[in-house]
This record gives sequence, C-alpha cells and structure tokens, in this order.
Amino acid sequence: MNYNTYAQQDTSKEVPDGTTGLLLKVNPDDYLKKKNQPNEFEGTYSTMRVGFGYIGDAATYVQSSVFKQQMDSLGESVTAKMMTRDFRLMASGVFKVKRDLAWKAGFMYDGDKKIWLLRETGITLGVPELFGHIFVGRTKEGYSMVKVMNGHSPWTAERQMALDVIPILADGIKYFGHHPKTRVFWNLGYFNDYFSKKQSFSTYEWQTDARVGWLAFYNQEKSKVLHIAGNYRYGKPNDGKIALKSRPESNPVPYIINTGTFSADYSMHIGGEIYYSTGRVLMGSEMMVHQFHSQSAANHQFFGGDVVFTYLLTKTKRPYITKGSIFGFVPVRKSVFKGGIGEWEAVLRFSYLGLDDGLIQGGTFYRITPMVNWYISKAVRMEFIYGYGILERYGLKGSLQIFQARLQLTVL
Repeated sequence: MNYNTYAQQDTSKEVPDGTTGLLLKVNPDDYLKKKNQPNEFEGTYSTMRVGFGYIGDAATYVQSSVFKQQMDSLGESVTAKMMTRDFRLMASGVFKVKRDLAWKAGFMYDGDKKIWLLRETGITLGVPELFGHIFVGRTKEGYSMVKVMNGHSPWTAERQMALDVIPILADGIKYFGHHPKTRVFWNLGYFNDYFSKKQSFSTYEWQTDARVGWLAFYNQEKSKVLHIAGNYRYGKPNDGKIALKSRPESNPVPYIINTGTFSADYSMHIGGEIYYSTGRVLMGSEMMVHQFHSQSAANHQFFGGDVVFTYLLTKTKRPYITKGSIFGFVPVRKSVFKGGIGEWEAVLRFSYLGLDDGLIQGGTFYRITPMVNWYISKAVRMEFIYGYGILERYGLKGSLQIFQARLQLTVL
C-alpha cells in the first residue's frame, strides 16, 4: 500500500483516505507480497498506515503607532513569538473487502489552546454506482476548496481570514464525487453537534453544506485544469447566538477582528471559487458572503475573499485530485537529503475580511502576502513569509508588518 496524490496507469486501485485529497493506493498483490514502507502494515482484515505532522512558527512584527493604539483598545498585544502551531498523529487503512472501505483516525495537539483534539476520524465507503464516496464521522464540512484540503498542502501558511467564519470540523455524513464524462463534481454534507457539543469548534447545532462545480477542462498528464465551483452553507447557531473572529493569517497574533456575541437564529453562506493551473502556475480566487438572520434582532452580512498567484520555480507540477476536487501536495523530484535542491515556489496573495455591519463593528483587515515555499523533501517544508496588513477598527487605520518563518514536517 502506497500513498499517491494522483492516479497512475496501473492495475492498482485508489481509495480516498478520508476527504482531504490523500489516496490510499492498494496494489492487487498486497495480500501476497510485502512491499510496505516502514510506516505501513498488513493485517488480516485491513491494511494500516501511520503518520504525523508538525508545524512550528517563528514570527516578529512591526506595528504602526495607530495599530498599537488599536491593540490597547482591544486589550491585546502583538509580540514576537516562537510556538508550536500544532502536532498531529494519524492512522488509516483499507479493509480487505470487495467494496472500497477505508478507515481513518486523527488526533491533534493545538499549540494555542494547549489541548488535544480529535481530527478527521471515520470511515469512507465507495459508491461507484453514484460516482463517489460517502464519509461518516468527523471531518471538514466541505465548504471551499482550501478549507477541504489537507492543512499541510495549501500554498500559503494559513487559510484566508474569510474562511475563519466556517468551523473547521463537524460530525456527520458527507457524499463527495465527480462524474468523469461531464466533469461535474460535488460535495454534499449534513452535520450536527450530538457528539461535539461544548467543544470549541462546534458553534452550530446543525448545518448543511453543498459544494458543486465543473472542470471546464482537465488534462491530468499536464496537471492543467480550470476549476469552477459554488459553495452554499445553511445552519443553526448554538442557542441562537454566534461570535465571529479572525487572526490576520498569522497564528501567533490574537484575534484582532471580532464581532463579539450577537443574536442569530440561522446563517447562510454563499461563495464562489475559481482556479486555473498549468501545473507550475496557479491562479485562483475564493469570495464569499456570510449572512446571519435573527427574529428578535437585526440581520447582519459580512464579506471576505482572496486572490492568489503561485509559480513553481522548479519544474515540478502541483497535481489536481478528482477524488475530492482539490489540489494535492507538491511532488518533490529530488530532495535536499539526496543531493537535490528540492522544489521552490513563489506565492502572492491578497485577502480581506470585513466584520462591520450596523451596530456590529468587529473591524476589517486587508493583507497582502508575498512568500516563498521551499519543499526540502516530501516530508519537510519551509515557508518564508512577509505580510503587510491594514486594520480598520475604532475609527482608525493601523498597519501591521509580519515577518514569519514556518517549519512543517509531514509523514503520510
């Protein structure tokens, strides 16, 4: 059993390892011959693979006097810091049955909250009759490509601020798939807080999600794709209340835009995403509106989005994965540990989120981010990040410069 992020022309089959784009590749002779990697095991009833992930950040900041004044009003401070963002332990495998049936368990140590959390955990059932798979358990809801992708695989260090409005995890059922002939793909889910109530990420009693799109064109061999999709989410916040907040895409910084708690009987989220890739070049954008409705108080609406451009300076290609309709990990042709230079990627992104509406003045933050990714090996990645942002809050405009480096270790 070997992990692959894109299909090969052979007789093996590929089973999704959960919903984040990784694939468990099962060879037809797995049960007869031992070809396992050191972290792979063969059992009587199932294969198993174990892995881990680590992310560490070092950051320092240059703040304008106005920004410091805004932080004083907020009761927060922004200081240089080195910290563990998170540490993850994972295990997954494929049951030895005729129908595709995989299992997965994940645990994460949150370096900010200093607690362990159950991450994506559940089973994935193949339903070829419906051109897809069904996942049951704890997973990402399915709103937004970047939100679905494995947290170690996106091109930037953190997801855009507008996605912080959507909880990262949920418990429920998700049906995802694609129709090869029409190139239509989908991701449909229902979730509730029966098991997750009182946990920090669980801010909704229940929610439904739909992500539906079309590959206008797709050349797997050249990794050339035009991906267009729409996102829709509808849910009921816990106890008829919600609070929205976001960091400026740098985990050591506090939540500098924050609505505080307000009344909301239900919420509706509508977004669009478009990505064009030649393998080495990637251009894309995700925009969204978050609407909150209350029978006893005012309704509110907030906007956010991003535009991104990336270029792989070396000649590798970022793959697109139809089982999940997302981009995968950048393949490293020759690692530094084997005498190569790894792979290098230049990234430029603009992003923003506004949390001001009516009596709610949570602030608006705009950020532009040039950065460089160095894929040292398949398992080791370094990120060198600069960010320049403007905070509009308390009737003031303050600037923040972010200088950050990130070490990422990924064994899958």
